[in-house]
Amino acid sequence: MDEIVVQLKSLAITEALPLLLKVIGALFIWFIGRAVIGGFRKVLDMGLQRRQLDATLIRYVGSLFTGTLTLMLIVGILGVMGVETTSFAALIAAAGIAIGAAWSGLLANFAAGVFLLVLRPFRVGEEIEAGGVVGIVQEIGLFVTTLDTSDNVRIAVGNNQMFSDNIVNFSHHPHRKLTVKVPLMHGVDVRVLQQALLDRMPSVTGVQAKPVPQVEIAEFTLQGPVLAVCIFCKPTEYNDTQANVGDAIAETLFVAGYTVPTPAALASPLALAKAG
Repeated sequence: MDEIVVQLKSLAITEALPLLLKVIGALFIWFIGRAVIGGFRKVLDMGLQRRQLDATLIRYVGSLFTGTLTLMLIVGILGVMGVETTSFAALIAAAGIAIGAAWSGLLANFAAGVFLLVLRPFRVGEEIEAGGVVGIVQEIGLFVTTLDTSDNVRIAVGNNQMFSDNIVNFSHHPHRKLTVKVPLMHGVDVRVLQQALLDRMPSVTGVQAKPVPQVEIAEFTLQGPVLAVCIFCKPTEYNDTQANVGDAIAETLFVAGYTVPTPAALASPLALAKAG
């Protein structure tokens, strides 16, 4: 019995006591390490808030920072306790590769966002067409660009998709050309209607005096000539000016006594000849 007690004491001194010391040391390192990580997290949050970044982005960066340092702390504690960390290092490396593959799209969007900010193909408040979306730019973010469409819908387009596509900037120049086609019937006095429209356009709201408005014969069809009313307006007033020009054209044609042709009148002469 005494021999068993002596062996237990020897085992406690040689095995249990060092293990207990390692556990106490690991707990001490854990609490100290968590306190240090928490302090760094607060400093990081304060620095990001001073830059007035989005709250969601601040929380995301903070969580990523805390998780990475906590994982490194756990690996360090396991090393202190004598646990082989080679397999853990391989596992972390594999996880890093997986995360890098998953983030490849985000990194591409981030790089494209940097180029958009440097090259400046468009600015906030301008109307553009890019990535299959037409709208007014509200924000050029780190990963996406936010646009508001004409029907008041907000769409976020990935920067990489936008940068790799054609970018049409409708607001780059101080004025934008607007063309409205007016189909006429054969037999009307084209010159009279052309001059009437030309005299009416300068008084339409939104139409700029320079470049001067133009009314030209754009093409000839079987039904008759087609007039092209060309005016210039501010890019921000394009839609309103288009509506105003349409109303002015309808009013001018009515005053000139031009009536809308009936479907029978629109039939081509060739079709009428065949019917006869």
